[in-house]
Amino acid sequence: MSKIIHAFSGKLDIKSGPVLASGSRYRRDLLLRLGLPFDSIPPDIDESPLKSESPETLVQRLARQKAEKIARLHPNRVVIGSDQLAVLDTKILGKPGERAATIDQLAAFSGRKVTFFTAVTVCALGARSQWHHTDQTLVEFRTLTRPEIERYVEHETPYDCAGGFKCEGLGISLFERIDSSDPTALTGLPLIFVATALRHYGFFCP
Repeated sequence: MSKIIHAFSGKLDIKSGPVLASGSRYRRDLLLRLGLPFDSIPPDIDESPLKSESPETLVQRLARQKAEKIARLHPNRVVIGSDQLAVLDTKILGKPGERAATIDQLAAFSGRKVTFFTAVTVCALGARSQWHHTDQTLVEFRTLTRPEIERYVEHETPYDCAGGFKCEGLGISLFERIDSSDPTALTGLPLIFVATALRHYGFFCP
């Protein structure tokens, strides 16, 4: 789902490239693929969910707040904010943070389907323009044994990853299938949408 809010107008600093409102090394690595110069600035916002907030609404709000916070500091720059979470049944799952929690989380995923929501806001406050997009990725895990999970966690230590795996690495071996409109969404930044939005602002992609 994508939408644009407001018409593009105003002068932007295109030469400096966009600003990634994130401290995530995974998102930085993804944005590097587009071959553009960019700055990366962590937005430092409160990511607590609001009462009765759905997972999709939560990631959309956080992506927007991240982008807007940095955009207020750099109104003539194009800013990219993104957020991601995993949902098993109705339970929201974040980054496990340490080994035991990662093993437990992957064990809970064994033989199950997990939904990942990845939201992005691309905005330029000085141009009164915002783009919003949410990618929904369905990951079907194969049946995993405890030794397999432990070997995987030992190999990649994916403690800082939503879901507790790195799909761009050995984590791909944990799956039966992935259903998504953008293969980069599961890593944390849907580049098909981001490239489309950046072209709108005048960036060359490619």
